Amino acid sequence: MYLLTTQDINDLARELQKTHAVYGPQVNAQTGQVFFDLLAESELPDLDAAIPSMPVKEILFPQMERILKYSYDAQAQRVTLEKQYGEKPKVLFGLRPCDLAGIQCLDRFFLGQEFVDDVYLAHRRQSLLITNTCTRPWDQCFCVCTHTGPAADEGFDLDLTRLDDGYLVQVGSEKGQALADAHGWKTAEHRRLAEKAAVVDRCVERFPDQAKDNKAWISRAMNRITTGFVKHEIWEYIGQQCFECGACSFVCPSCSCFNIEDVTLCGDSCERLRTRDSCSFSGYTRMAGDHNPRAPVEDRRNKRFFCKLSYTQSKKYLRPGCVGCGRCQLVCPGDIGLPNVVQYIRRETTE
Repeated sequence: MYLLTTQDINDLARELQKTHAVYGPQVNAQTGQVFFDLLAESELPDLDAAIPSMPVKEILFPQMERILKYSYDAQAQRVTLEKQYGEKPKVLFGLRPCDLAGIQCLDRFFLGQEFVDDVYLAHRRQSLLITNTCTRPWDQCFCVCTHTGPAADEGFDLDLTRLDDGYLVQVGSEKGQALADAHGWKTAEHRRLAEKAAVVDRCVERFPDQAKDNKAWISRAMNRITTGFVKHEIWEYIGQQCFECGACSFVCPSCSCFNIEDVTLCGDSCERLRTRDSCSFSGYTRMAGDHNPRAPVEDRRNKRFFCKLSYTQSKKYLRPGCVGCGRCQLVCPGDIGLPNVVQYIRRETTE
């Protein structure tokens, strides 16, 4: 545990830029939107910025990625394969705890099961995660309901918490400790942990007044979704509100569905692309012969919220599939982001 000044943090970011691709929160001057993007040489991460508009998973699990290029020489009857992805050292500087929780879900999906995804592993293996404790909630936040904030508990390499006289830095991995040892940072007194706890407590106390879109009632909804005690009429109503646009899946930090397709280039060459997919789309579950076991949209909405809140998924990911960032609530044109769906289930229960 160390205590650094703001200048120390800025110096760390600049130094890491020499050897890594450093990504961090940036505020667009014209729109005020926050994006977690690659920092130019003269840029620094804005650690006071709000939650980014898009999830940080875009860096480790891009919307579209070329993973393979191949060609066939008909005369020689020879196939040439060329891998299109590679390992690039990167730093995610200033991660909010909810986005870190999303990365942990992706880790367990791509790396923690029977088969390991080499493409994701190539992104993840040389990545350094530096989290940033939230000192205030934003309108859409409900991380306190999903136990993903305001502070990170695990999974980070370094964790930053802004105090009155600097940043408390906690180490969470061997990579983080190696970085601290290399810089000879000043060790913080043990009492600083109490100061961090006070910062987190103040943030939690501000939720009722500032997190105005927070309508979550997570634990009861998890129980009813898992046991099937949600009436079909509720799912039908939710399905009627759905535009099948997939926006909720694309902004969700933990959604991991993808599609693989081969695209023919000029001549005899082809590229294999991996693109993110969504269970909102009608073709997501379509099978050969045009059979679709989840043709009605309410069946697909049912599946999405089962994936986010059921005990089965929580056991698989060691946490709920929802990380409480509230992005789905912001982008959904049908007003069926997860907090509102939980509210519909709550109304059914109380009635």
